[in-house]
Amino acid sequence: MANTIKHQGIVENIQGSHLLVRIIQTSACAACSAKGHCSSADSKDKVIDITDTAASSYQVGEQVMIIGETSMGMMAVVLAFVIPFVLLVTSLFIFMAWMENELYAALSSLIILIPYYFILWLNKARLKQKFSFTIKPINI
Repeated sequence: MANTIKHQGIVENIQGSHLLVRIIQTSACAACSAKGHCSSADSKDKVIDITDTAASSYQVGEQVMIIGETSMGMMAVVLAFVIPFVLLVTSLFIFMAWMENELYAALSSLIILIPYYFILWLNKARLKQKFSFTIKPINI
């Protein structure tokens, strides 16, 4: 139970086995009693696409619970931030040793990220399967 992420949401749309569920993502301080006096409290609406074979059993406007594993979040952080950072820093040191111009070394390091994100984009179908949420009805 400790390795799951849960969000309460509302079913927005159902098309075949796909459900679009709107969740409200809040920061940790958004539930604080002083949030009206603080500028750091924020919340955002997000729409999550969920594939479920039992999608027809849900109705638009129904409240549901979206469940994901924390390992998905950690893997997303690694793919989106850690690996690009390591690539950027490593390639910068390599290009700085190879080139004499710092500007060209920095630009070359940034260009290294283009193929990385292109490879991620090419594998988006596989990543979508890996980063999938499950849905459960809320019994009120």
